[in-house]
Formats: sequence, C-alpha cells, structure tokens
Amino acid sequence: MNDSRYYKRTILKKEIASEALGQRRGVRIYLPPGYSELLSYPVLYCQDGEDFFNFGRVATHATRLILDDGMQPVIIVGVDVDKSVRTAEYAPEGSRFAAYCKFFSEELVRDIERHFPARTDASDRVLAGDSLGGTVSLHLALDYPHLFNQVISLSGAFLPSTQQRIALESDLSRLNIYMVIGLEEREVSTDRGVFDFLGLNRETQKILSDKRANVLYKERQGKHIWGFWQNELPEALLYFFS
Repeated sequence: MNDSRYYKRTILKKEIASEALGQRRGVRIYLPPGYSELLSYPVLYCQDGEDFFNFGRVATHATRLILDDGMQPVIIVGVDVDKSVRTAEYAPEGSRFAAYCKFFSEELVRDIERHFPARTDASDRVLAGDSLGGTVSLHLALDYPHLFNQVISLSGAFLPSTQQRIALESDLSRLNIYMVIGLEEREVSTDRGVFDFLGLNRETQKILSDKRANVLYKERQGKHIWGFWQNELPEALLYFFS
C-alpha cells in the first residue's frame, strides 16, 4: 500500500450532541474518492471509530478498493469511544448500553443522513465492530431491524447474553452478517474474564444460521488484535460494497 493515491482522502471530524448519552460524541467521517453531494452513498458505521481508522486503516483500505478493485464508493463513519466506559456502552449488560444504542439509532444516523447524501435503506447501512464492538453492532441489528440488517463482526464477543438474545428471534433471514474469528482466540483475556472466543463464535454462527440469518463465517489464523483484523477488513468491505 505504498501508492500515494491511497492516502489522498477526505476525513472530517465532528461532534454530535447526544441527549441519550448526556454528552457530545466525536465521529470521524470518510468521504470517498470522487465524492459529490449530487450522488448518494451507502454508509459503513464503525464502533471504536478511532481504532478502525488508526489501527484498522479502514480509510486506506476503502480508497484502494474503490480506485483499484471496483468497490462502490462508501461513506465511513467511525464513532469514537472512551475506553474507560467501553464495556458499559458495548456490553448488553452494561450500564450505558441502552443509552448508547439509543444514541446510535436515533441520533447518530439521523445526524449523518441530515448532513451527508447517505442512502436511507437498511440494506445500505452496514455496522462494523471488533470484539465488543461486534457485539453491540449485532444487538443494534436485532433491536432496530428497520434501520440495520448488515453487520461485520471481527472476533465478536458473543457471550451467552447475546446468544440468548438471538434465540428470541423466530426468523432472521433479513440479517446479513460477515463473521471472522482467529484460530488463536481460544483464551482471550478481557476486563470481564478469559473467554474462548473461537468456541463462542462457532456456537453463535450455528444459532444465527438456525434462525435463517445469512452468515458468511470465516476462521483464519490470527489473534485477538488489530494486526489480525486489519488484514481481514478488505474482504469484509468487498463482501458488502462490491
């Protein structure tokens, strides 16, 4: 990725006032090559926005794929998070989870679609997240089906509470989810304990498939780190935006 064209891009930063969170939340917004307000674009919404841009290199990947591989232009919105309250916002049992989901679904999407030419069909909104970011992304798709039905999960933290939430659904044929998990994620240390993420993802993939969700599931050599997820992002982007 040494081609200088990949680094000539527009990334805006703004803050969105949130009544649900009781604070302003920073977001990063990538505008694709050839961006025009006369056109309309699908949108990729990323949890852990700063990490997706800095460690996942999502803007560089997208620019290269658009310029060289025929991917359709896409707006990328990265939502920043305070790591000290990340679990509280992203985990289903977290004290800020409901407020964060309300902010995301009722305030963030509305703000982006008010200020940018974003397509408004659920099939043109893709949620992406790593670890607990994958968890909250899936829950948003389950709880707000009129807004979201496309999810990228990078080593999602799908603990029993999430599996139980999926089990409440009778038909998830509307859901399209790209799941990737590392084969070296058998013992992942988190602030809630050590978990077998590989086993949990295998179980969750089966539960989702049993509910007729459209699941593209991949197991790759890798650990629970951005060095693994960064290399998996291009395939995930092409899956939804080619």
